[in-house]
Amino acid sequence: MASEAVTPRADRRLHRARQATLLSLATGVWASVLLPAIGLTREPDRSRVALGAVGILAFAVAQTAVLYAAVTPWLAQRWRRRAQLGLIVVAALTVPLVAPVAVGVWPTWAWIGAALVGMAPLLVRLPGALAVTAGALLVSAAVAWWTGGSVGRNLAVTGGIGVGVAAVNWFQVWFWGLLVEARQGQAAQARLAAAEERLRFARDVHDVLGHHLTVIALKAELAARLAPVDPERAGREAAEAQRLAASALAEVRETVHGYRAVDLGEQLAAVAGVLRSCGVRCTVQPPPVDLPQSAATELAAVLREAGTNVLRHSQAQWCRIHIDREDSVARMTVANDGVDGRGPDEHSHGLRGIADRIAAVGGELRVHREDSVFTLDITVPWPS
Repeated sequence: MASEAVTPRADRRLHRARQATLLSLATGVWASVLLPAIGLTREPDRSRVALGAVGILAFAVAQTAVLYAAVTPWLAQRWRRRAQLGLIVVAALTVPLVAPVAVGVWPTWAWIGAALVGMAPLLVRLPGALAVTAGALLVSAAVAWWTGGSVGRNLAVTGGIGVGVAAVNWFQVWFWGLLVEARQGQAAQARLAAAEERLRFARDVHDVLGHHLTVIALKAELAARLAPVDPERAGREAAEAQRLAASALAEVRETVHGYRAVDLGEQLAAVAGVLRSCGVRCTVQPPPVDLPQSAATELAAVLREAGTNVLRHSQAQWCRIHIDREDSVARMTVANDGVDGRGPDEHSHGLRGIADRIAAVGGELRVHREDSVFTLDITVPWPS
C-alpha cells in the first residue's frame, strides 16, 4: 500500500480512521491471545505453563507489530518485512512452547494456528495466504497427532475460526487502504490544479513577452546596422526599441497584478470548504460588497495563511471568519479552538511575513490566545 504522499498524523479524519482500524484489529489480536491462554489455566505442569505463556506473549507482540505496519503507510518497507519475518519466526517457536499445554483438554496451539491464518492476508497476497492456511492446518493436525488430541477439533478451530478472522482482518485493512488512496487522490488533484495554474500563468507571460521581444530584437539589429550609415534613423529605431521594452514591462506588470488579484469571496468559500472537509465546523460572515480590491487582496493573503495555521497548528473543532468595515479600515477576524502550546504565536514565521506585508500597506495584524482559542485580527486601510 504505497502512500508516501499522505501522512495520517497530519490529517485529522484519516488519523481517526487509522486509530479506529488499529483498535478494531487490536481487539481481535487480544481475543486470539485470550483463547489459547485458557489452556494455561488447565495445565498442571508449571514449567509448561511458563513456556506456553512466553510463546503466547511473544506471538501477541509479533501480531501487534504486523498490524501496526499494515495501517502505517509512512513506515519504511524494511520495517514491514522485519515485522512479517518476526511473526513467522515466533509462530514456528510456538509449536514446541505452546503445543504441549493442556494436552487433551484444550486445543491450545490450534488457537495460535487460527490467529496465524487470520493474519495471513496482512502478510502475503492470496496465493501466499492460501499456502499459510494450508501450512497452519497441517501443523495443527500434526500437533494433535503428536499430543494425542483430536485432529478434527484442532482443524475446526484452526481452519474455521482462522478463516473468519482472516476475512474480518482483510476487510478492515482493505477499507483502510481505500481511505488512504482517496486521500492521495485529493492531494494529487490539488497538486495538479496548482501545476495547471502555473502553466496558465507561464502561457500568459509568454504571450505578453513573445511578440514584444521579437520586435525589440529586430529593432536593435536594425539600429546596429544603420548606425554606421544613417545615425539619425538608427537613433529612431533604438528609441522605438526602448519604447517597446517599456510597453512590454508595463504589460507584464498588469498580467502579474491580474494573476495576484483574487476574489475574496471565492477565497473565503475555498478556505471554508477545506476546513469543513477536515472536520472543522466553519462559520463565515461574507465581506462587504463594496470592499475595495486592494484591501481584498491583502485580506485574501492573510486568510490563506490563517487557514493553513488552523490545519497545521491546532486540533480545531470550530473556526469563525468575520469580515466587516470599521470607520476607515477593513477588519478580518479569524478565531478557532484546539490550540496547544505548539500553535502559532507572534514569532511564527508565516505570521511574521504576513504582518510585514500588512504593515507595508498601513495595516496591522494582532494575535490573541485565551485558553485553547486563538484569534487573528487584521486591519487594512479602506481607501477613500
